Amino acid sequence: MFWDSVAGVYDLFVNVVNRRTHLVLRKIVTNLIQQSDNVLECACGTGLLTEVIAQKCGHLTATDFAPKMLARAKKNCAAFDNITFEPADITSLGYPENSFDAVVAGNVIHLLDEPMKALNELDRVCRQGGRLIIPTYMNRDQAGKTSGFANAVGKAGADFKRQFTVESYRQFFQDAGYWDVSVQLAEGRIPCAVAVMNKRKA
Repeated sequence: MFWDSVAGVYDLFVNVVNRRTHLVLRKIVTNLIQQSDNVLECACGTGLLTEVIAQKCGHLTATDFAPKMLARAKKNCAAFDNITFEPADITSLGYPENSFDAVVAGNVIHLLDEPMKALNELDRVCRQGGRLIIPTYMNRDQAGKTSGFANAVGKAGADFKRQFTVESYRQFFQDAGYWDVSVQLAEGRIPCAVAVMNKRKA
């Protein structure tokens, strides 16, 4: 698995290569979490957002499909006692409906064969009135040109399925029925847009 193979060096990308973006991204996500929240994080990777969510929320369930990424996140976040780490498939989550106050899925939507299936699962496990927080790297510029980052990482094996601009990312969620979606952009070498929306009404 590609993501297991890069688990050992992913922190270099987070803390050095794209540091500016990630500092802003963490601030954005932190401001969206409340102290009483029971949070689910999918695709936690090595813990980029896990540690800032854990500092703010009541309890965090951090999940990833790649075992080595999950192990790295657990090591990076060892100081926190309010995190449960579990393996999980974002397209088939083993949690009951309406389980979480906030659901976070960072930098994964563009990698999925079935992103709508994943989005439906994220929505299902979020409680009524809860929030979906979904950051994703912007791998096209406003002219529609694929970024050098997307090309390079794709050749390395990441296999991006979709390439978004800020506007096409907002449209992706509107097409899924989220008319209240807002998007905040974390600028940097590789920008990241954070889509925020309320759970769809039943």
